[in-house]
Amino acid sequence: MKRALLSVSDKTGIVEFAKGLKETGFEIVSTGGTKKTLAEHGIEVIGIEEVTKFPEIMDGRVKTLHPNVHGGLLARRNDDAHLAQLAEHHIQPIDLVCVNLYPFQHTIAKPDVTPEEAIENIDIGGPTMLRSAAKNHEFVTVVVDPSDYDIVLAQFSENGEVSGQKKRQLAAKVFRHTAAYDAVISEYMTQLAEEENPESVTLTYNLKQSLRYGENPHQNASFYQKPLGSTFSVAYGTQLHGKELSYNNINDADAALLIVRDFEQPAAVAVKHMNPCGVGVGETLAEAFRKAYEADSTSIFGGIIALNREVDLETSMMLKDIFLEIIIAPSFTKDALDVLTAKKNIRLLTVDFKGERKNEQKTTSIQGGLLVQDLDTYGFDQATISIPTKREPSEEEWAALKLGWKVVKHVKSNAIVVSGEQMTYGIGAGQMNRVGAANIALAQAGDKATGAALASDAFFPMDDTVEAAAKAGITAIIQPGGSVRDEDSIKKADEYGIAMVFTGVRHFKH
Repeated sequence: MKRALLSVSDKTGIVEFAKGLKETGFEIVSTGGTKKTLAEHGIEVIGIEEVTKFPEIMDGRVKTLHPNVHGGLLARRNDDAHLAQLAEHHIQPIDLVCVNLYPFQHTIAKPDVTPEEAIENIDIGGPTMLRSAAKNHEFVTVVVDPSDYDIVLAQFSENGEVSGQKKRQLAAKVFRHTAAYDAVISEYMTQLAEEENPESVTLTYNLKQSLRYGENPHQNASFYQKPLGSTFSVAYGTQLHGKELSYNNINDADAALLIVRDFEQPAAVAVKHMNPCGVGVGETLAEAFRKAYEADSTSIFGGIIALNREVDLETSMMLKDIFLEIIIAPSFTKDALDVLTAKKNIRLLTVDFKGERKNEQKTTSIQGGLLVQDLDTYGFDQATISIPTKREPSEEEWAALKLGWKVVKHVKSNAIVVSGEQMTYGIGAGQMNRVGAANIALAQAGDKATGAALASDAFFPMDDTVEAAAKAGITAIIQPGGSVRDEDSIKKADEYGIAMVFTGVRHFKH
């Protein structure tokens, strides 16, 4: 008779699976809670202690770590020496293992979880059995996912055995599962130990969506979600309407969210190719969007809009007349939804703006490696402000400088933002030299540059940017400072009566 070992934390479908196995000629061995559940449903079960000839001890910490279990799992059935050793030690082979693990991830998601509770939910015996069975998958069927129960039963029923290809697929899923399980534990323990820059890092993500393609149609792509990741994110958002999100949509939506989260007052952010093309704030969401639209009414075409208030009817009437890829907001009123869902293809996405905003690290893959860094969450209130020029900013200029400074850190370097008190006027992004970025931003601002503020993501290596800003009518500049030629820029600002603010912090974004 074939033997199956069942030991699961998630009991979904396990009774039906066990009954199906019994019908195809298996005897069932089980442990603890799984054994109790199966027995309560009238399924004959052999207790694990009958196999090991040893009781479960230490509150169940030790029950399956035994040669009678792992010998039965690891023996090669085409090796006479292995079969002789099984017979010599009275070990019966185990032909199927169905195990899922202690709910470690669910446990650490609890807001009041203690380290002791978390550590107690680190499964040892389960992963060991899974790995033993998966290693010997040529002879052992191993199941870790309830979604595979039906296909396994079907193959046993039709063929008396699971195919070699399916066994290999199930084994591969096991190793992915145990690797992901260990990655979550590793991350938790590393944080608990307060270690930075550990000697190795293991990341795990769960498939959220298979994408039609990547940045271009010839590139394959998928969208994965970080377990226990920030709920204030596209990955944890809900799509209410529209076409499936694309690779570029997701990147742009993430960029828009990172910008709009920096604003407390009603704000609207328009993003194109991961750069903001317009940012506006106001007393109402409609006012904020109008300013974001007016900041660059050309580039917003086909863009992504992020809004930090519920979308109302007034705002939706403005949005519906523009071709947009995505609108992201905390929520939409019914009237607003009625207006916007009339547009077949527009994607409407809600994100929990009150959700957890973890200080996750940013990872960037390179050929043969990975770069890991903290997110740039450095805000104006954390800056070391100094004013090296003769003139200090006026109250209105301070408001414009702060808005520009919030936006410029989200613009690809070299980056320059020209802004007023409530909106951006011009944005220069991704240029190879700083004055080139300034010229783009100033040209876009046009006459609005007169009396406006200019923000730079890094210091001025020479005074040419200040000269260009002054000639365009800029009256206040904010930049990190720190160049060996700062004095040249300060003198040039004083020459034109510009108020300049140093923050002491750079905001490069590549």
